[in-house]
Amino acid sequence: MTATLAIELPTCLTLQGKSRAELEQRSKFLLALKYFELGEITSGQAALMAGMGRVAFWNEASRSGAAVIDMDEEEMEREFARV
Repeated sequence: MTATLAIELPTCLTLQGKSRAELEQRSKFLLALKYFELGEITSGQAALMAGMGRVAFWNEASRSGAAVIDMDEEEMEREFARV
């Protein structure tokens, strides 16, 4: 189930030379990313919300400086030991 939300954006965002479609895509991604970072949705849900595949979402989230894996050091050592 999904819902539609209308958001008013400051004029400065609309004057940066980006098309409405580019601005809409970026806004959806950033909102999905923040919900993901807060742990309120999964990466799959965030990817769907952003209109992209999960791997593409992970890549873009990583480029944005967000942690896409939430493991402590011990968990990472166990995971790498399996490889």
